[in-house]
Amino acid sequence: MTITTDEHHAHEYADLPRLMSLMTGDEKHGPAATSTLDVLWVLYDRVLRVTPERTADPGRDRFLLSKGHGPMAYYAVLAAKGFLPVEWLPGFGGYDSPLGHHPDRMLVPGAEIGSGSLGHGLPIGVGTALGLPAQGLADPAVWVLIGDAELDEGSNHEAIAFAGPAALDRLHTVVVDNSSASHARPGGIAARFEAAGWSAATVDGRDHTALYEAFTAPHPGRPHVVVARVEPKNA
Repeated sequence: MTITTDEHHAHEYADLPRLMSLMTGDEKHGPAATSTLDVLWVLYDRVLRVTPERTADPGRDRFLLSKGHGPMAYYAVLAAKGFLPVEWLPGFGGYDSPLGHHPDRMLVPGAEIGSGSLGHGLPIGVGTALGLPAQGLADPAVWVLIGDAELDEGSNHEAIAFAGPAALDRLHTVVVDNSSASHARPGGIAARFEAAGWSAATVDGRDHTALYEAFTAPHPGRPHVVVARVEPKNA
């Protein structure tokens, strides 16, 4: 029997809960991980131009995980796609494990940044979107995954305010909204970005088709944000 590409991808996705279950411990930040699972899957399965063989290719797309706490979904997706061995997963958070409670770019294959302080990923994304063309690399896309609570941090708003007028159209941000933010945004999260000149879309963060269409929507001359709404963290 021949297995089609779609069937193979569906099998990979269906295996993600098992891969995540291999990672145990008291510091898992479970809701932070599960909230990002579908966004990460669609990006790595259909959108990002990066493979385990291209992690050092200057022409690869860059994915920056700013929402780095609770990275089990990230590790599971990287394992499913062959960036790291599945055998690493049970050691998650261990003293001698490369898979820490925040990803370390020096230890995790495919990780572009070491995440930690909330609010620093989008500013790094802005710098990356500026720096790549300066090196003659105008084609790579830059993707940053943040959580809605990171919008409590002023550094993100400086990055948002800069990127729109700078027309950084290779910069993409995904805001996983699980109602964790302390401060509401007038008009919603997307309106904050639109006010700074961004292209914006708000979708169901569990709907793979909606996510893909939002991720690949054209946005000439403007950075692009997708707000992916998922179930509230404390529901």
